[in-house]
Amino acid sequence: MRVAIAGAGAVGRSIARELLDSEHQVMLIERDRNHFDPHAVEQAEWVHADACELSSLEEAGMELCDVVIAATGDDKVNLVVALLAKTEFAVRRVVARVNDPRNEWLFTEAWGVDVAVSTPRMLAAMVEEAVTVGDLVRLLTFRQGGANLVEVTLPEDTPLSGRAVKALRLPRDAALVTILRGGRVIVPQPDDTLEAGDELLFVATSDVENEVQQALLS
Repeated sequence: MRVAIAGAGAVGRSIARELLDSEHQVMLIERDRNHFDPHAVEQAEWVHADACELSSLEEAGMELCDVVIAATGDDKVNLVVALLAKTEFAVRRVVARVNDPRNEWLFTEAWGVDVAVSTPRMLAAMVEEAVTVGDLVRLLTFRQGGANLVEVTLPEDTPLSGRAVKALRLPRDAALVTILRGGRVIVPQPDDTLEAGDELLFVATSDVENEVQQALLS
């Protein structure tokens, strides 16, 4: 893929290196001279420009990109970049960094954002996931699909211990996708049995999350 990254600070450069290691084409767009350092990521294409200016994006060839990542430290800039990428250049996939969780409600399809990544929220979710047993923890939101990745760790007294996966009565808009058990990743089959301590990962819409938790308690 050809990926454009707006913002060549520490976050943008790290993303660029990861993508280059996976053999993607990367273009870094940076307006701040202090951050414009082509030697820092030599395999990337560097563009010294303001990613919020339409003319700059046209000159950079934004319409040729498969993915745009708005990775600056300014939420306002990231929203403008996302909107321009989607509405002016019809970029198929737009990912935006959320710096302040209070602004997360803005990062929606209305602003051209397909995936919003909030580091503070993700870290908080990881902490909850590590210490919470029996409760449903939301790990990730898929904006485009309107669904969430949620996790539940089965407690020691779970009524599901020894029962088959097919015994789960999940709502229509929810699916069990993975069971994590003792370092193993298990792709669940109908006859696989559940055990106390299993970490269950579901993809579910927000309105059925409570039903998912009730299904695990019944």
